[in-house]
Amino acid sequence: MSLADSHPRQDGPVRGRPRSEAVERSIMEGVLKLLEEGVPLAELSIERIARTAGVGKATIYRRWSGKEALFVDVVRAAEPPDPELPGTSVRDDLVALMEQLRRRGLMTRSPVLLHNVIAQMKSSPKIWDAYHANVVEPRRRKQHAILRRAQENGELRTDLDVDVMNDLIFGPMLVRAVMRPDADLPEGLAEQMVDAVLEGLRPVSSRTP
Repeated sequence: MSLADSHPRQDGPVRGRPRSEAVERSIMEGVLKLLEEGVPLAELSIERIARTAGVGKATIYRRWSGKEALFVDVVRAAEPPDPELPGTSVRDDLVALMEQLRRRGLMTRSPVLLHNVIAQMKSSPKIWDAYHANVVEPRRRKQHAILRRAQENGELRTDLDVDVMNDLIFGPMLVRAVMRPDADLPEGLAEQMVDAVLEGLRPVSSRTP
């Protein structure tokens, strides 16, 4: 697996001298190299990563607080980037987010390395908590914001809790992508799922007769 086409992180303040994207990439590639060699996440140390990447430990610590934060960025860089939301309707925004889930599901099935890394992350509470806090929760907050806005402008019914609606919409794709690795993830699935769920979440007056 290569991070050559990955997108650099956009979040978080930049402190000290400007970051070198090439240096960050070489560090993350160093992590992947060690993982490809069969080194478990639990046995990776900052010193070993620095040696593999050809940098000093201080160079890594200037960019990441520890190996948990570094691992989160390695996985995030290997995943499909967060989509630009059309903002034209709740349907269009949800389809864009659902399509990202579909593509992420395909990606975790394809490269064995990424699949194994995610499995190892789940077995490490500190790493998984860091991934959840820095990747999963921000995505969920974005989903909730879209649904609240849709309630306010009359696109969605207001008698359901936003968290419940979020699970109704995204749950089926997560089940298919994560819990059913043998299930197909064809193109057009995002649109099909969103349209089916939205039919039950629209205000009664705007439903299809």
